[in-house]
Amino acid sequence: MTAPNGRAVRFFDAHCDTIIKIVDEGAGFGAAPRLQVTVPGLHSGRVCAQVFACCVPEARHPGRARERGQHLVEAVRALCLAHSAVLRLAEAPAVLAGVCAAAEPPGATAAIIALEGADPLEGRAEALCDFQRRGVRLLTLAWDDNPFCGAVSGQTGAGLSRQGEALVGLCEDLGVMVDVSHASDAAFWDVCRVATKPFVASHSNCRALCDAPRNLSDRMILALAERGGVLGINLASGFLSQPFRDLARVPSEAFWAAVRAGSLTFDEAGTQAGRALRALPRPSLDLVAAHVKHAIAVGGEDCVGIGGDLDGIDSLPAGIESVADYPKMATLLLRAGLSERQVEKVCWRNFARVFAA
Repeated sequence: MTAPNGRAVRFFDAHCDTIIKIVDEGAGFGAAPRLQVTVPGLHSGRVCAQVFACCVPEARHPGRARERGQHLVEAVRALCLAHSAVLRLAEAPAVLAGVCAAAEPPGATAAIIALEGADPLEGRAEALCDFQRRGVRLLTLAWDDNPFCGAVSGQTGAGLSRQGEALVGLCEDLGVMVDVSHASDAAFWDVCRVATKPFVASHSNCRALCDAPRNLSDRMILALAERGGVLGINLASGFLSQPFRDLARVPSEAFWAAVRAGSLTFDEAGTQAGRALRALPRPSLDLVAAHVKHAIAVGGEDCVGIGGDLDGIDSLPAGIESVADYPKMATLLLRAGLSERQVEKVCWRNFARVFAA
């Protein structure tokens, strides 16, 4: 999409799960129908920065979370080497700034490595140092409950443990972005208390519009904004639409019940839940604009970005099939009444700013 002033809008996507499908399914990143994020898609979608999440829940990899985390991180590094003409590993702020400012060759995308869930640290905050040396620049504190932090999908609702507080401090010392998506409400407020630098919710929406526990309340959005952070709008239907979420409640609860009881493996339960979610009617793309406008109304135009969660979700709003469709969101936001400046902030500038800081 090209804005009325002739400038093509770019995108900073703060979350995708693509590397897991590449590793587990052998999907080719150059072009693969099973992937929602590919090299051609990043180019067509004008994505200047893409965060690749390495999600390693202990429940799926018991006793092997650290090894699995290292394997996924190295897989992202290998991906950047294999596609070095178009994918730049952003280990240093200058690389990210260069790509986002179009100082790099046209069509380049900065790749940022994230660890989704601190399970691979095995309860030791200092284990983050190894992952930081390997290139990790964002840490989602929890995917499920772990020794550092409770998660919204967990069973405790716990906040940060003392080790969790130490982990937040170490993230700030090492230049690793703290991410509170998936963290419990108590953990969110604990991060607000102990963090001294901006943090993000990389792929969470507005709870006032869709009452999903992973979405942020208005109080949370305001607190995040006051600390210079950014909320990445998630494209999963169940975090955009309350009616979709109501319909999805049964398969979602069945997934967690099967995993907790051990009656199905993590992957078997996920396959069943995904099949049920894909059968539900997809919500309107207009809901993306509704969440963006609500977040701006609560926290201001500097606190909102995009965190699509592609390749990690089973239902997208109508009109979005892959990252190549991202320009449709810029058109949508302009039609919804945002200024060109606001659209650029939401689509890429806000996340580029907070990562540079």
